[in-house]
Amino acid sequence: MTRADWAIVGVYMALTLAVGLWLSRRARGGVEQFFIGGRSLPWWLTGTSMAATTFSVDTPLYVSALIATRGIAGNWEWWSFGLSHLVLIYVFARLWRRAEIVTDVELTELRYGGRPAAVLRATRAFLFAIPINCIAIGFVMLAMRKVIEALGLLPTLPEGLPGDERLWAVVVLSVFVLLYAGVSGLWGVVATDFFQFFLALFGAIVVAAYALGEIGGIAELKRQLVEMGRGDALRMVPRPGSEALPFGTFLAYLGIQWWAFRRSDGGGEFVQRLSASRTEDDAEKAAWWFVWLHYVVRAWPWIIVGLAAVVLLPGLEDPDLGYPTLMLRYLPAGLLGLVVASFVAAFMSTVSTQINWGASYIVNDLYARFVRPDADPDRLVAVGRIASVSIVTLSGVAAFYANDIGTVFRFMIAIGTGPGAVLILRWFWWRVNAWGELASMLAGFGIAVASYHPVFAGMEFGTRLTITAFGSAAVWIPAMMFTRPESPETLDEFYRRVRPGGPGWSVVRARVGTEPDSPLGYALLRTVAATLLLFGSMFAVGGALLLETRLTVGAALAAVLGGAGLVAIRRAAARSPAVGGV
Repeated sequence: MTRADWAIVGVYMALTLAVGLWLSRRARGGVEQFFIGGRSLPWWLTGTSMAATTFSVDTPLYVSALIATRGIAGNWEWWSFGLSHLVLIYVFARLWRRAEIVTDVELTELRYGGRPAAVLRATRAFLFAIPINCIAIGFVMLAMRKVIEALGLLPTLPEGLPGDERLWAVVVLSVFVLLYAGVSGLWGVVATDFFQFFLALFGAIVVAAYALGEIGGIAELKRQLVEMGRGDALRMVPRPGSEALPFGTFLAYLGIQWWAFRRSDGGGEFVQRLSASRTEDDAEKAAWWFVWLHYVVRAWPWIIVGLAAVVLLPGLEDPDLGYPTLMLRYLPAGLLGLVVASFVAAFMSTVSTQINWGASYIVNDLYARFVRPDADPDRLVAVGRIASVSIVTLSGVAAFYANDIGTVFRFMIAIGTGPGAVLILRWFWWRVNAWGELASMLAGFGIAVASYHPVFAGMEFGTRLTITAFGSAAVWIPAMMFTRPESPETLDEFYRRVRPGGPGWSVVRARVGTEPDSPLGYALLRTVAATLLLFGSMFAVGGALLLETRLTVGAALAAVLGGAGLVAIRRAAARSPAVGGV
């Protein structure tokens, strides 16, 4: 990189820090102000922040590696979560905002009561804040280390540091992120997320354009892939019998993964953003804006770069390095600095969110709940900043033990599989209790970890998901049915606040005398129509970019049908008193 490139990166980092420090005044006022922005975020800022959070430095590397090993169809490993995100829009976004909580873990003591609820809350808060969150941040640090390695950006560091010196450079960058995230709270995180997302997206488009220019365009890219015997890499659905992506694993993605995962009802930092939205309408709009940016807008530049890397970098030893290697090889001075800045932006947007989110568990669900319930707001914010430092430290340790991005990504999915069904059912069936949810979480985690024993080394990922999901069910269903249901007082209070739909609350509804805002069936109909709109739009864009006319037309028709269905359902609902004119 030239001096101009470094200057661009330096200016970007200085501006980010300035924005964080300028917004630090919004972090005053206690837990709600620091962790959920005083519930004042507009939908467009919330949705963009959600998209920026999932657009980390690891994602383009991960996608390009998927293309190299499994082709475009390999992206179903994360495309399948589009189904749960659509359910989030129409079923859960309003419920989460209506609950008026700070973290998703806090919901456990609203939905359940007594000691089991307290145990569940503490267990989930610890697992999500420390091991799971720190592994996730370490995973992002690993990706940044690979970018530093590929681009030769290793700065001068003190001699004698233990471990990988490239990771020490990433830890230094993480401390910088900690500085503005720890000072400014959620407002600083989402404000910087906004321009970080669009800078990262611009960088991805630039890399794709230059790679295609080197090859000679899309048509030439497709011709060379076929000539290399990699024509199947262009398929968006795997063939039965495919070795690259076993069809059973593909079916597990579509049929199990999205509802069995621990974020089946939203979860984590998404709930933090939805809780920070101004209104329930803002929460729903934010979820849609995130889904559109995540699946339709930004996926294809990564995919184009992944396909180009197969042609331009045949036999690359580490497929994770395809993306940054193309950057270094083809981008001119100045533009390279801008794209490197976009990688730094992607890294910072995710890590800042993970730091703030993890600290919210430690403060709201552990310290303020079990250690110092009477702590004043200033003390809680101070504890949050100390927790942020601890999270970055532990994440740096986790990063030293990670090696492969795709492997870590699949491991994180596996250990989070199992509790998803309970997390969905708890909103719509009064009989679900704290013991059932606790059993599902621990059983899923234990089964997934056990499946990584060397004796199961050859197990397909789809088989691992299936065993974990249904093995967990074999534990949590008896645990729920052979323990007491929640008390009527607890159930009534939850229903009054959240007002969920569906027949599973009929007993409580009759006792409370309050109807839901809209029928569950209405939300599910909208979800079905939205599925056609989302995936139709996504594949129409992909088909157009890849010059596949038949795919483009068919997918576009599906998108139009889905969009028309949403309009028709909404108009019918406006005329129906049962839906409340939603």
